Amino acid sequence: MPDSPALLVIGECVADIVRRPGVPDRTHPGGSPANVAYGLARLGRRTTLITELGPDPDGRLIGEHLASAGVRVLTDGSGAPTPTATVGLDDEGRATYGFEITWTLGPVERGGEPPRHVHTGSVATTLEPGAGTVLDLVRSLRERATVSYDPNVRPALMGDHARAVRQAERFVALSDVVKASDEDLRWLYPQEAPQAAAERWLRSGPAVVLLTEGAAGATAFLPGSAVSTGAPPVRIADTVGAGDAFMSGALHALASYGLLGAEGRAGLRSLDTTVLGDVLRHAVASAAVTVARAGALPPDREELDAALAGGSVPER
Repeated sequence: MPDSPALLVIGECVADIVRRPGVPDRTHPGGSPANVAYGLARLGRRTTLITELGPDPDGRLIGEHLASAGVRVLTDGSGAPTPTATVGLDDEGRATYGFEITWTLGPVERGGEPPRHVHTGSVATTLEPGAGTVLDLVRSLRERATVSYDPNVRPALMGDHARAVRQAERFVALSDVVKASDEDLRWLYPQEAPQAAAERWLRSGPAVVLLTEGAAGATAFLPGSAVSTGAPPVRIADTVGAGDAFMSGALHALASYGLLGAEGRAGLRSLDTTVLGDVLRHAVASAAVTVARAGALPPDREELDAALAGGSVPER
C-alpha cells in the first residue's frame, strides 16, 4: 500500500497467559496498543510501535510476532521484564484479566518519517511513570498528526478512580478519534449511561467517538448525529483482542478515506454518516474475525475484505 500514511502506536506489550477450564495454559502476544499496531500492519499499514520489551522469552515471542506483520518496534532500552496478564476465559469465551505489569517508558529515539497519525491508550496512558511520557509525546506530535485513544479500562491497574477519570479526559481532549466500550464508560462514569458519556466526550474535542457494545454492535457519535451497526453472527472462540481489532479496522478505513494526518483533520470534522457507517462496518468485521479464533489475531487485508463481503470468518 504505497500511499499508506506512517502510523505510530504508543503503548504496552503484554504476554497473555490464556487459562480456561480443562485446557492447558497458552501464551499469546498481547497488550492493547501492541494488538492495534499488529492489526494495522496486517492490513498493510506502515506502523511503528513505541513500547517496552524485556530481554526474556516473552519479549522475544512478542517481538517476533510483531515483526512477522511488519511492525517497526522501538523501545527505550530499559530492559524491564516483559509484562504478563493472566486471561481467564469462561465457557462463552469472555475474558477477565490479572496483571503483573510495570510501565516506566522513557524517551525513545524515533528517527525516520514523522507519523501522520498517533494511537495510544490502555495501561500506557494510566500507569505512571510511563503515562506521563506518553502524554507529553502525544502533545508534541498532535500539531502534525491526528490522534486516537482507547482507554481500554483495566480496573485492577487504574488506581484512584478520580485520577483515572481526569487522565482519561486529558487524552480525550487531545484526540480526534476516541473508542471506548460500554464497560469502559460504566467504570469511568458509573452514574451515567455509556451513550451519554460518549456524547459528552464528543463535546470536549474529538471529531468522532466510537462506542462498542459487544454482541450488540457499535455506535459512532458525531456532533448532532449518530450511526449504529450490529455485530455479525459468529461462533466465538474468545473475546481477547476484539476491541483492539475494532480499533485497527476503524483506523484502516479512516486512512483509506484520507482522513488521517493533520491534512485529514478537517475531513474528520465534516464526516458524513455514509462514510462513518462504512468505517463502522470495517471495524465490526475486523472484530468479528478476531473473536472467531483464539487469541488476539486480527485479520489481514484479504480476510477483512472477505468478511465485509459476507464470506465465512476464517479460523486459525
